[in-house]
Amino acid sequence: KEKAAGAISNLAANNDNIVAIAEAGAIPPLVNLLTSGTADAKENAAGALWNLAANNDKNKVTIAEAGAIPPLVNLLTSGTAIAKEKAAGALWNLAANND
Repeated sequence: KEKAAGAISNLAANNDNIVAIAEAGAIPPLVNLLTSGTADAKENAAGALWNLAANNDKNKVTIAEAGAIPPLVNLLTSGTAIAKEKAAGALWNLAANND
């Protein structure tokens, strides 16, 4: 699971893949990993959500509706240094106004 989340994170770094990844249903399992995964899985899931939320309002709504905000906030205090950075990035992108 953690390797899959890492692969999704890498794929989501390319804007052409962001919509396809979300449409394939990747967001809810990534959100689940934020609370139930290993430390590495949490880092990778937060990184994937960070990338998926970049400049895509539909994904932002989907991520928020999937319940990602509370576990991302939790990672800011309880996660590894890398998880904290990726959670902060995800929250930043979720809060950004693209207009």
